[in-house]
Amino acid sequence: MKDATPSDAAYVPSALQDFLLSDEDRAFRTEVRGMLASALAPLADRIENQDDWSAVKQGIRAIGEAGYLKLMFADLYRGSLSRPGLTHATILSEEAAAINYAFETTIGSALSAAYPLHKHARPEVRERYLPGILDGSEIGAICVTEPDVGSDSAGMKTRIRYDGATDEWVIDGFKRYISNASVADTYIVYGITDDAAPAQKGMTALVVPKETPGISFPRRYTFVGRRGCVVGEVRFEGVRVPAANLLGDVNGGFRIMLGMFNFERIILSGAALGVARTAFQIATDHAQTRVTFGQKLGCKQLVWDMIAQMSSRIDAAELITYRAAKLYDAGLSGKDLAKPAAMAKLTSTETACFCADRTVQVLGGDGITKEYGRAEQLFRDSRAMPIVAGTSEMAKYLIAGADMPALKPNL
Repeated sequence: MKDATPSDAAYVPSALQDFLLSDEDRAFRTEVRGMLASALAPLADRIENQDDWSAVKQGIRAIGEAGYLKLMFADLYRGSLSRPGLTHATILSEEAAAINYAFETTIGSALSAAYPLHKHARPEVRERYLPGILDGSEIGAICVTEPDVGSDSAGMKTRIRYDGATDEWVIDGFKRYISNASVADTYIVYGITDDAAPAQKGMTALVVPKETPGISFPRRYTFVGRRGCVVGEVRFEGVRVPAANLLGDVNGGFRIMLGMFNFERIILSGAALGVARTAFQIATDHAQTRVTFGQKLGCKQLVWDMIAQMSSRIDAAELITYRAAKLYDAGLSGKDLAKPAAMAKLTSTETACFCADRTVQVLGGDGITKEYGRAEQLFRDSRAMPIVAGTSEMAKYLIAGADMPALKPNL
């Protein structure tokens, strides 16, 4: 393959990068970057060009064996960091997405499933399902989205009822756009247990193993980008799990989901930074080597404008992303964290789309062919970012809602 860009590697830090990070955080970034260069980078071609799920899973296993899936859980982590947390999971996400965003998606799903298991599961359930996810030998999935439910959980149709005769929970419902559907070993399922209560008061979360009778996977989706990801539908028909598989309290699922979404959005913000920075490096490399009209392309005023805008937006996105991560690690949670998490997600994912689009423009025809490097892949991959984990429009609602709490917006 001819490559129009000298380097598609992870972004080389500028003097301003990592402004909010400590020396220990920066050392961890270097550690992670080296590990991913050996464990993930060799798999990237199989993931992108062969849509190879086995390569994704191989990479996840390597990440788990390195202990990086335990970064969110200080009581389980045994690595080099003195105080591991979301900041470091976000660094991991950023560095992984710089190599392959589809791979990072599976990391995010694993952590999103591990979070409620670690925080809200009964001890025996936690010990059964959490270790495999954290060591990378098993895969987790989160089941929220439905045909009429995306950002608006109030319309959830999945129903969960308790059967006192057997001491079991029974699930009936249909979920779609579920990352790792059919390949995950453990599913965190959200459904309504109290029809009479408001949606935020009548939702419950359960742990459901894949082998449970009544689970089926009708369809896998094909996306414009994110090759290697497995995303599809999950149907629950009379699915029964033991009463102990309840996460937290009955009707307490919305609070669990809110906490999960907060850190999921921050981790995704890190992934968006990784995509934006890789695109930016491709653009700047090309602008400094391509000759047109007797000059380097980068000498053109309009190209300078695109480079300057990308650079400024990336720095802004980084600052707001790692501020949110540091706030989480300092103890901010729930509704208090919702606004900074939404701001990080909005800014970083829109930045990824902008940088990927402008990079294609800088490269011209080379930017829209697979034969000339990764620009077209980043363009396709980035487009999902302002949609998944809550749309940009939903992020704006959360931000403005926190600023004007007396008003109820017309969604």
